[in-house]
Amino acid sequence: MPAKTDRIALVDQPGARRDALYQALSACGRFTLLVADDIHVLPEWLDGLVVHADIVPTSQWAALVQRLPIVVISQERDSRALMSAVEAGVLDYVVDPVGHASLLTQLMLRALDCRRVHASALRDRDRLEQLNEQLQTHLSTLRTDLQAGGQIQRRLQPMPCARLNGIEGDYWMAPSLYLSGDFLDYQAHGDRYVLFCFADVAGHGASSAFVTVLLKALFQRWLSRWNARLPENLPARWLARLNRELLDTGVGKHAAIVVGVIDCQTRTLHYSLGAQMPMPILTTRGSVRQLEGEGPAVGLFPDVEYPTYHCELPADFRLWLCSDGVFDCLAGNNLEERLSALCEHIGNADSISDLKSSLALSDALPDDITFLTLSGFNDG
Repeated sequence: MPAKTDRIALVDQPGARRDALYQALSACGRFTLLVADDIHVLPEWLDGLVVHADIVPTSQWAALVQRLPIVVISQERDSRALMSAVEAGVLDYVVDPVGHASLLTQLMLRALDCRRVHASALRDRDRLEQLNEQLQTHLSTLRTDLQAGGQIQRRLQPMPCARLNGIEGDYWMAPSLYLSGDFLDYQAHGDRYVLFCFADVAGHGASSAFVTVLLKALFQRWLSRWNARLPENLPARWLARLNRELLDTGVGKHAAIVVGVIDCQTRTLHYSLGAQMPMPILTTRGSVRQLEGEGPAVGLFPDVEYPTYHCELPADFRLWLCSDGVFDCLAGNNLEERLSALCEHIGNADSISDLKSSLALSDALPDDITFLTLSGFNDG
């Protein structure tokens, strides 16, 4: 495709000077030239203008500068007409143009390039403003959707400070954004058992939050199908099923998780772990200890078998479960020191409110943080 030929008007009084300038501008091969002696007859389709300073009335320079790239020619450097053009914004002028025809051509080409760059910048700015407006609209819609999702997610959580078969469940959940990748649930089964699930789905945002909705549905489904037999086998079976479910979804998400059954009759906790960190912490009358156990995260490896662990629950116990976001709020140079600090904070706390105050948690959290406590057997 041939290069575009710029359409230029040469406005000057007829005569040898104008003829010489016409020949010089034509020689570069870049211009389609129109010759005139009055700016009022110029067509709208012009790309640029070479005009003698004496041709343009002082009052009309400003409008002409806004309309076209201009190179002014003059016979005198200090003429009043030339000064009027410069004051109106003309940047390029040539004194004695016939003697400097090559310079005049180069200045005209530069003026045209500058105008094209300026016009392109204006188009880009308008396009960016349009895209930014669209982006703000999308962000506002996304924010509204996430806020609605957060409200729905909170509706799926159990009632805090709930008492189930003599066991009191309480929790606090704080997402780092609108949605949380943490999940918890606890429910009574008959008048003997309390079942609970505590999970921290990897990642942040909507995708992790959707997995918590799946966890809620599965927990509810499996609980409704349980026949209250062999509670010691239930946690491991549930984790194995959940592992298969997450792998089958293909969403690429995994979770650290604890599933447990409290037998209120035998006062025994049966539980299984899937890469839970920090480990569940049991407190009673001044004693603080982490429960034992191990197991891989759910949703990573197929055909995983999870061991079940058992713990006799003492009178007046409190079981603490924390998501790993709590580590960002603890002092210490390594994991061991931070776990020790967490146990110390929990040992001095009688409630989740006490723990929050002790950790001095702020509204701006680097990660989701969730605390769950299950307590009971207050024998006095």
